[in-house]
Amino acid sequence: MMFTQAIAPPAVLQVQGLCFAYPQRALFTDWSASITPGLTLVRGGDGSGKSTLLRLLAGELPAQAGHLKLNSASLHAQPLAYREQLFWADPRSDAFDQITPLDYFQSLHCSYPGFDASLLNELVQGLALAPHLDKPLYMLSTGSKRKVWLAAAFASGAALTLLDEPFAALDKASMGLVLELLQDAARHPSRAWVLAHYEAPGDVPLAQIIDLPD
Repeated sequence: MMFTQAIAPPAVLQVQGLCFAYPQRALFTDWSASITPGLTLVRGGDGSGKSTLLRLLAGELPAQAGHLKLNSASLHAQPLAYREQLFWADPRSDAFDQITPLDYFQSLHCSYPGFDASLLNELVQGLALAPHLDKPLYMLSTGSKRKVWLAAAFASGAALTLLDEPFAALDKASMGLVLELLQDAARHPSRAWVLAHYEAPGDVPLAQIIDLPD
């Protein structure tokens, strides 16, 4: 009798020897991880470094040591190819405050070859963003701005998507829709999602959990 062993999917993101410290505290020392397709939860309390880790993975915050490789692209050697496969929008950023959500969404068509315009239209309706499409982002509430980043994230088609506290400031209906989208993301055969949150998102199946000490 022959037995076949299930083959683990190849990693989308490889992190090796990551080091980062703030002047008052070291957060990551020789930290390594392998992020496979599906949903990875980064879990920890306030101050544990969840948001910092996402910024490091995005290449927005430079690590003090370590190597990050997204599919075949090294962040150090091929930063453009690395970032072209990645979606990250810092929910606290004011970098896009002077443009409208419509302008922001249109800019993503050029940045992401797999951008799904039809899905974006569904998300605009599902997240009740239609009345806000022509307003500058600084005029939107915190919850509405977060809905803009979420709609862009799910429609981007990026190989790696980073989500920081995706349920914060959302209404109940929008939280339910995001949970449905995460259910679909968890089953995707080639895209990886890294979600920073203090607890698991409902009954969404997780590829792995990364616990950060408080």
